[in-house]
Amino acid sequence: MPVRSAAPPRGSFRLVPLVLALLAALLAVAVPAAAPAHAAVPDRWGFAYLDNPTPPPGYAPDPSRQWGSWASPASNPVKVDQTGAGTYTVHFPLIGGGSGGVAHVTAVNRTGTWCQVQGWGAVGTGLDVKVACYNPAGAPASSPFTVLFSSSTGTPPPPGGDYGYLYSLPSGALLSQYNSAGGANLSSHGSTGLWKAWLPGLGSSVEVGDVQVTAVDAVQGARCKVAGWYPSSTGQTFLVACFDAANAPYDTAWTLSYSVKRAVHGPAYPPKSFGYLWYNGAVPAGTNFNSAGGTNTLSVGVPSAVLMPGVAVPSDHAQVTAYGNGPGWCQLALPWTRSSGTVKLAPLCFNPGGSPVSAPFLLAYTSAF
Repeated sequence: MPVRSAAPPRGSFRLVPLVLALLAALLAVAVPAAAPAHAAVPDRWGFAYLDNPTPPPGYAPDPSRQWGSWASPASNPVKVDQTGAGTYTVHFPLIGGGSGGVAHVTAVNRTGTWCQVQGWGAVGTGLDVKVACYNPAGAPASSPFTVLFSSSTGTPPPPGGDYGYLYSLPSGALLSQYNSAGGANLSSHGSTGLWKAWLPGLGSSVEVGDVQVTAVDAVQGARCKVAGWYPSSTGQTFLVACFDAANAPYDTAWTLSYSVKRAVHGPAYPPKSFGYLWYNGAVPAGTNFNSAGGTNTLSVGVPSAVLMPGVAVPSDHAQVTAYGNGPGWCQLALPWTRSSGTVKLAPLCFNPGGSPVSAPFLLAYTSAF
């Protein structure tokens, strides 16, 4: 796969000494008992892209970038209300039944304004996801964003693939979780702003698949990322690091989704069209996937450009998560574009001061079909 980059090789992206020390301690911590494992995939889901950062009341965002599991989503759209400076409520119709699930959000801008989830819950027959966005100085700010909700039970039907998620409180207690292998996911809190997530029975002994992480905080600005990935034949361990708006380690709730040859919200075939890519100074082969059999390509830059041939089918969706040590973050610079079946995505990362930089990221794209 072509990769054009002046970035150092993968081995040069190392956790800083403090985080290494924290990791050593954290991996030795006995994890608490998890919530009972949910034993089709997914039961309820929806995604949308808010293309207008200051929407009028009851705004229905871009119809080519929203869809869901409810009846007639084309004629029963997602709607968004702005509830304050940088705060929004996303209304997903007819998927309010049940409990649990996870939500993810990715800001779409070049200014460094990031977005997080404040919370979600059933409202009548629908489900509302609350989103808050903050500029690099930590002040509430309006921004376009992508938002995703998914909830799963049961075991996946053929053709297989792996999928799991968890929604962790700051303590490490789980509010919801799912594991397609039937195992019980775990979260263990270490030092401030640092957790170990364990997803047994998923993945392999080398890095395969995609992982997305989102901060969940209704009180203040928070950002979360993947700080480490430790694969094994018995499951996947991820180190999750979270920071406040002042770039200090911060204890907040967070969500994590992991998928191998499955779309970011859990299903596989359908959708027939999805892909993912992890850049960490290199592109590990198992983390570069295209469901159409095409070759994804990466041009590293500020922003970077990722091309995924053969999978560009609206309605579609994308999420981005930062990878590595430190409080930097990643998102999308602009909405993805489609041409002759190829989707072009522009992940963009920022340093702690809010300046655009080239940095590691995890990117997931999916269509609804």
